[in-house]
Amino acid sequence: MRNLIYTGFLSLDGVVDSPGGGPSEDHRSGGWVVKDIEFRPEAFALKGEELEETTALMFGRRSYEAFATTWPGSEDHAAYRELPKYVVSSTLPEDALVAGWGPTRILRSTDDIVELKKSEGGAIFIHGSAELARRLSDAGLIDRYHLLVFPVLLGAGKSLFSRADRDKQTLRLRSSAAYPNGVVKLIYDVAG
Repeated sequence: MRNLIYTGFLSLDGVVDSPGGGPSEDHRSGGWVVKDIEFRPEAFALKGEELEETTALMFGRRSYEAFATTWPGSEDHAAYRELPKYVVSSTLPEDALVAGWGPTRILRSTDDIVELKKSEGGAIFIHGSAELARRLSDAGLIDRYHLLVFPVLLGAGKSLFSRADRDKQTLRLRSSAAYPNGVVKLIYDVAG
């Protein structure tokens, strides 16, 4: 069974949207990572470590459309170019997929994701995609969280976790680290 791993930048109050600077969200705090936090390479080393384990990427439609405009030509993301990509969307047409960015397949339902997890292969990392992450978490399909928690309270934005009344999920800490700029790395396995 393949592991589905969510990786993301998270504000202390649980917001995951627009960390990189784009005004794509409907609140004034978009770009909070690059605006407010001192860059410390060691705090972002997790991203390089993840590459060793990543065998495929998964995105929701909006995150795919955002990343597909910058990542294919970005030298910072060159290692992702040829990795298989899965886009979860009931509306994205096949002709909207970006050519030259590795093999890409659209998954139309949660059942398609369940079947993908049953297939041969390694870890699939979900980047961005807050709505997809909430839905997959509620369905019990996420196996691990890789979180960089930033010392900001945004008060608005997309939450990583659902507020739905659902069964409790227990997380087991795999590793953690704190950095001088206030960022905290938390890696949790979903235990049940």
